[in-house]
Amino acid sequence: MSELARVPDFGPAVIEADDPRYESMLRGANHRFVAKPDRVCVVTTTEQVVRVVGEAVAGGLRVTVRSGGHGYEGFTAAEGGVLLDMSEMASVYFDAHRAAFAIEPGATLGHVYRVLFKGWNVTIPGGECTEVGVGGHFAGGGYGPLSRRLGAVVDYLVAVEVVVVDADGTARAVVATNEPDDPHRDLWWAHTGGGGGNFGVVTRYWVRAPGATSTDPAELLPKAPSRWRIGYCMWPWAEMTEESFTTLLRNVGTWFEENSAPGSRHAQHSASFYASHRSGGALLVQAMVDDDVPDAAALLDEYFDAVSEGVGVAGTRTQSVKPWLFFAAYPNWGDPGTPDVRRAKLKAAYLRKGYTDPQLAAVWEHLTREGSEHNQFILIGYGGQVNTVAPDATATAQRDSVLKAAFMSVWGDEADDHDRIGRLREFYRDVYAETGGVPVPGEHSDGSYINYPDIDLADPEWNTSGVPWSTLYYKDNYPRLQQVKAKYDPRDVFHHGLSVELP
Repeated sequence: MSELARVPDFGPAVIEADDPRYESMLRGANHRFVAKPDRVCVVTTTEQVVRVVGEAVAGGLRVTVRSGGHGYEGFTAAEGGVLLDMSEMASVYFDAHRAAFAIEPGATLGHVYRVLFKGWNVTIPGGECTEVGVGGHFAGGGYGPLSRRLGAVVDYLVAVEVVVVDADGTARAVVATNEPDDPHRDLWWAHTGGGGGNFGVVTRYWVRAPGATSTDPAELLPKAPSRWRIGYCMWPWAEMTEESFTTLLRNVGTWFEENSAPGSRHAQHSASFYASHRSGGALLVQAMVDDDVPDAAALLDEYFDAVSEGVGVAGTRTQSVKPWLFFAAYPNWGDPGTPDVRRAKLKAAYLRKGYTDPQLAAVWEHLTREGSEHNQFILIGYGGQVNTVAPDATATAQRDSVLKAAFMSVWGDEADDHDRIGRLREFYRDVYAETGGVPVPGEHSDGSYINYPDIDLADPEWNTSGVPWSTLYYKDNYPRLQQVKAKYDPRDVFHHGLSVELP
């Protein structure tokens, strides 16, 4: 499929407040935030994006951009202006000219996995939430169950097409590549973890495996698994003491410290730890692996053995094997909540080492505290092949971490917002009490993940560390991101609560 062959079905569709479609266009996945734009423009081609953005800038209107709508903060819920809806730009195809796979920003991860698998039996190491759009997922440095084995998804990004706005207000499309002599190479680099909504409107990504040179598209990305093995070990919360709980959680951290070297046996699989509040009934450790990996079942059992050591409470284990696509593209897989329970708050961190004893005590306290029944805590395996890339080679600066942490609450009633958010904020603050309430880069922590954005990191009430939010997300890469911002968005057309600032 070539760009010339692509025929748009419509667009731009302009939906204003008096349009019966308007109300349906205002929310993303997190219903805490409701946009109130002057109009929503649903686009289907790059040319339409150029025209809509140019007209908005000429009219003095703010531009916000939404692809899959899975942002955890209200960055696309602006008052007034134009909300650019990219969801119908969802093509996935092989571009022979670039010898790479082209993916439009509205394509959901599940759709990407289906097309790549059915067409060429290949895949990318993206996330497991199938309804997430690639527009923000790629730009923020996406990862998933294959990342320990294959790396971050941005390590496969070879080019990006972005609609930018010049100093005189002119909108234009720029293709930026990773070629050393590309004058726009810095714009490509900024989209390898620099976050969405910062530099322009992404209209297309191109992906190819690092070092791949074949003319056969089936050899330009990693082969997809044929079958996917998932294992679980569960413990009844009611039987867990503080000692048994902290032993389990400490074991998880220690295991990842010792088993995240690139190319090692256990870097072949992903693993995680999930804890609801004590009232939720069970604690869960999960592990997943391509079933064609040698000794796949034994690898998962070794992980379960290690994290169970000394817990003193018997866990229940199970393993199952499913066809790859059943897992990778199952509708709504990984999305929290239901259609009526879609209010969420998420806070995140990178871990270089497992939690310290005071941190373990804080996790226990908040997951057993009365009134905090909606708090959830997740540790997600990281490291492995991700950590073979230099921190400045891409905008994804965290390249020696072994875990990501997610602190989450999901609820349904707006009246509960203050309490739910407050409880989660206290949980996170207390876990990181020794470093000002946030995961300051150091021996144990390495900042936070921009695809799990948290506006509290820019709030001195909740971040008392003296370390700015930009360092927590981007570390030493932030000044370079600011220079890219100045070059490609000198008018600060694209901005939000945690956007890259002009220098």
